[in-house]
Amino acid sequence: MSTQTLAPGGTDLAQAQADMRSAYWHGAFGVLASALVWSIAAGIAALARPQQAVWALLIGGMFIFPVSMVLAKLAGRTGMHQKTNPLGRLAMFSTFGLLVGCALALAVATQKLAWFFPTMLLVIGVRYLAFTKVYGLRIYQRCGLSLTAAGLVLGVLLAAPSPELKAIGPFLGALTGAVIESLFGAVLLLQGRLNVSQ
Repeated sequence: MSTQTLAPGGTDLAQAQADMRSAYWHGAFGVLASALVWSIAAGIAALARPQQAVWALLIGGMFIFPVSMVLAKLAGRTGMHQKTNPLGRLAMFSTFGLLVGCALALAVATQKLAWFFPTMLLVIGVRYLAFTKVYGLRIYQRCGLSLTAAGLVLGVLLAAPSPELKAIGPFLGALTGAVIESLFGAVLLLQGRLNVSQ
């Protein structure tokens, strides 16, 4: 891990991205914590409680970053990027976008509950596209596009679902998020261990 202080003015992008990767273990713990929240929501949806599954995802989502910081520190990383790193602002702005997206998904759910999880897949997928720049890792592009594509496909399927599909729609949506993020989180964890930069 580099201890060189980043210059506030003309920071080299590669250096700033390396600082983010080093501090947060390539963001792996955040993705895995998110996968856990999706899994909890899927479990609740499987019990035929879709409204509670919605709140489980939203409330659980508030703990993803703090949990990822703690896990990064336990893994020997700082869990905090350098204060002069301009990519920290980009990550913060993407969080603002996420909050707006969550509000949109909640509004969608009041009209059609089945579309909440596909909408959240789209919202989180778009956020991961920003992480491609934050971490300098193309895997976030693949993760974001996978989540976005899954959200679009599920949204179309649930637009006029059969009774059977309607019954499992929330579970299917939450499970999709859990599976995709678990797979990409595992790859990021390995990349962080091997210090892969792309």
